[in-house]
Amino acid sequence: MPSDVFSRYMRMAGHDVLMVSGTDEHGTPIQVQADKEGVTPHELADRYNRVIVEDLHGLGLSYDLFTRTTTRNHYAVVQEIFEGLYENGYIVAKTTLGAISPSTGRTLPDRYIEGTCPICGYDSARGDQCDNCGNQLDPSDLINPKSKINGETPKFVETEHFFLDLPGFVSALNSWLDTREGWRPNVLRFSKNLVDDLQPRAITRDLEWGVPIPLADWKDRGDKRIYVWFDAVIGYLSASVEWARRSGDPEAWRRWWSADGEGKDANAYYFMGKDNIVFHSVIWPALLLGYSGEGDRGGEPGPRGRLNLPTEVVSSEYLTMEGKKFSSSRSVVIYVRDFLERYDADALRYFIAAAGPESNDTDFTWAEFLRRNNDELVAGWGNLVNRSISMAAKNFGEIPALLDPTAEDLALLATVRAGFQSVGDLIGRHRQKAAIGEAMRIVAEVNKYLSDQAPWKLKAEADKPRQGTILHVALQAVSDCNRLLTPFLPHSAQKIHELLGGTGVHAPQPRIEEVEDLDGGPSYPILTGDYTAGARWEPADVVAGTPLAAPKPVFRKLDPSIVEEELARLGG
Repeated sequence: MPSDVFSRYMRMAGHDVLMVSGTDEHGTPIQVQADKEGVTPHELADRYNRVIVEDLHGLGLSYDLFTRTTTRNHYAVVQEIFEGLYENGYIVAKTTLGAISPSTGRTLPDRYIEGTCPICGYDSARGDQCDNCGNQLDPSDLINPKSKINGETPKFVETEHFFLDLPGFVSALNSWLDTREGWRPNVLRFSKNLVDDLQPRAITRDLEWGVPIPLADWKDRGDKRIYVWFDAVIGYLSASVEWARRSGDPEAWRRWWSADGEGKDANAYYFMGKDNIVFHSVIWPALLLGYSGEGDRGGEPGPRGRLNLPTEVVSSEYLTMEGKKFSSSRSVVIYVRDFLERYDADALRYFIAAAGPESNDTDFTWAEFLRRNNDELVAGWGNLVNRSISMAAKNFGEIPALLDPTAEDLALLATVRAGFQSVGDLIGRHRQKAAIGEAMRIVAEVNKYLSDQAPWKLKAEADKPRQGTILHVALQAVSDCNRLLTPFLPHSAQKIHELLGGTGVHAPQPRIEEVEDLDGGPSYPILTGDYTAGARWEPADVVAGTPLAAPKPVFRKLDPSIVEEELARLGG
């Protein structure tokens, strides 16, 4: 959702935006779950892909393209990046120790081996990474490794794999990180700490599920594949290439990626949780540098030329639930579709923006969700919308005229309009919690103005012009506040736009399309949309005489009983 807030704001502010992502469908979790259910990995990926696309659509995330990593387009782009790195000497073959299950003889996935981290002593480190200290690991590095599948101690055998030579990027990465200004301090500090201790990292695994290795004597092997952490980050580029191909201009991706051409001035922002920082601030930049021939050992750019590095990595902290780590196996989880069956999408979007883990770990509680929905969204913003439009509709049937505004009237309008600068600046600097707080502070100022002016007390005919002016000012303020809140609350923003007599698209929404694979693979759903229409990030005068009808409440007040009901679903 933070990426959607940022993208919506940037579009409203007049910038060209390309927002892409997709389902990350390779790797061991899919393989293990598919084996458990007795289906193929692709069948399982198909199921989850459709669920995720529908969920993101329900939340109103305005992707230009949300795709998947099992397309033939993605395979081709991944293999091209692999070949470019290989040609430049940043991928090397090495014999290493692979983990085997003694009881089945099958390769044990790295993520399903757990033990004590040899660096920090954390006793639940995974075979690919320690979530406590963030360092990359191999299963054989762990102290007392155990299989998370059946608890047995893995057997380690020699196997040949390709490694990304990360030490070949230390100088280039440090130089690049030194140029990063305005990053969240935790992201920059964490990234710099990792760079000086980089080790070669295996990018292939003994698996049947994944992108084939595009080298002679390897591409037809059914037992080795490119591993998921390598192919997943390349999905940003492959999604951009797919978007361009579907747009009718196959070279349009260059506007966002070409460091030497028309994309040299493009900015690239990556949004994620903090457990993914290393992949986006170290590994993905290393892949881009190596492909572009800009690692410590140089090289030549691949066929796509030099590619843009991330402008900023925007990482959030961890979100827990009722004091517990999210875990579907322990029923500590909120499924998006279940949430949207019971509550409005904007209620969740508001909570994430106002109380999410932007810079600190945050605990989602149903009591806090209830409070913020009822006391802030309903009683604050929703009440202002409802009472200002209701009074104007009842007393005038239209937006009344602005006649002889007082100093108080003009001061309020100036306060609200200043919000386009203050709120926009905060969103642009990825301080969304402060941004929505500033917007709601302005909403409170409008509520105070309405209470102080008390237009409901002006009942005499002679007071009608003054009553109309107060309501005109209030409606203008509501219209402007609605624009300030549109990136955060697009569903309700469209409704409020229409309640104020507006027509057309105010907050564009994504749509789901069933598409054919561009290169002959199976069809799949994508998320896309036309976001060229919609409100701009600037005040727009309400028009006196625009008809108004009595409004229906935009937000739903929730009964306190939901807290006990939801806790019961979690088992207390």
